Amino acid sequence: MKKCQVVRKSGRRSCTSSSTAITNVRYGECQKNHAANIGGYAVDGCREFMASDVEGTTGALTCAACGCHRNFHRREVETEVLCEYT
Repeated sequence: MKKCQVVRKSGRRSCTSSSTAITNVRYGECQKNHAANIGGYAVDGCREFMASDVEGTTGALTCAACGCHRNFHRREVETEVLCEYT
């Protein structure tokens, strides 16, 4: 299975002065293969990662919907570059 990282960049202006990059990370559908031990392929259908607990705890890394670790969910990175002209 091929892992895909989606990177979307906004604001394609060239900056000669200072610029700031804002990165938002979102975790999409679960890609854990639940049938790997029998040689098959089956995913659970979880469409988006939802943290079980607040940020900074171990529960924040577990999905409330499917119970998998956050690493099994597809990571989507959105980067926005803000240019400041002087």
